Amino acid sequence: MKILYGIPSEGMGHATRSQVIIEHLLESGHDVRIATSDRAFTLLDQAFPGRCFRIEGLHLKYEGGGVDKSATFAHLMANAPEGLVKNVQQYIRLMKEEVPDVVISDFESFTYYFAKLRGVPLLSIDNMQVIHRCALGFEVPREEEDSYQLARTIIRAKVPFCERYLVSAFFPAQPRKPNTFVVPPILRKKVLDARVLRPPEGAHVLVYQTASSQEDLIEGLRALRHIDFRVYGLHRDEVIGNVTLRSFSEDGFIAELASARAVVTNGGFSLISEAVYLNRPICSFPLRGQFEQFVNGAEVERQGYGRRFREFSPDALKAFFYDLDHFRERVSHYEQDGNRLTLEAVDRFLGEVAAGEITATDV
Repeated sequence: MKILYGIPSEGMGHATRSQVIIEHLLESGHDVRIATSDRAFTLLDQAFPGRCFRIEGLHLKYEGGGVDKSATFAHLMANAPEGLVKNVQQYIRLMKEEVPDVVISDFESFTYYFAKLRGVPLLSIDNMQVIHRCALGFEVPREEEDSYQLARTIIRAKVPFCERYLVSAFFPAQPRKPNTFVVPPILRKKVLDARVLRPPEGAHVLVYQTASSQEDLIEGLRALRHIDFRVYGLHRDEVIGNVTLRSFSEDGFIAELASARAVVTNGGFSLISEAVYLNRPICSFPLRGQFEQFVNGAEVERQGYGRRFREFSPDALKAFFYDLDHFRERVSHYEQDGNRLTLEAVDRFLGEVAAGEITATDV
């Protein structure tokens, strides 16, 4: 089958997860084209040369420990006209090729609209839809209500009326919408291999910081002088007391993740899913204004895999480490059969499309 796959560029988790699916599709004999932008385009164009179309996407701006909504909006408005022209050019380019049999969207709009305009069946694969299409397992705090409603509105409007939704989750989630199926997180092969190897637990704590503008991070980590922190995300190599900054290396990152005593991170889905799979306790500081990150952090705490805190501080870290043995025991029971269930769900959808059992939905 000819498949068009859409991937956003905000955060590399979408790209690394989608790469797993794309490799499976190509190994199964399908012809895949990929639409994405920026760093995701660079990664996937190297992995799948000649298969990628560069489009323009949304980019978030950060301030401190949260999303700067004003700066994000200003960036979007400044770049919208040029981005629209580029996306129209890519749409015309795609129109000249043979129409795909299926479009797969990982929360990406360009390919979604292409599918709707051309009448092509759509498969959604992402973790964001848990907020809209599944029942949350906790009460939304009053202070998060506005973010929750905004997130639901955006997610509901982003890729509506897909023929099927595969919702990735590292926690039990109950679908409340039709054509919605919850599947385990999609994991990179190197992460799957790391669990098989089972390296011994080290003395270090892995820290991943997405919002690199958070200036109090290093100072806060240094306050816990007896703990060896390995920090990724600040884009430099440096040793500052008990804090070691690492520039990114996939192999080095996974090795230190697999052997870490614990993981300190925001609320990003990919790293939390990998840490849970590798049975590493998690201390989560979700970015303010990103309800999806709040959900991931809340579920880490609800499942007993670690703690979620509203603000980063040495005292919060101390509270997390106080109960570390309990979190280690709870997360040790997490089991997942690699990517088998997710890949089977993708193959099942494609088979139903090929058999004529699924056709495009009119909007």
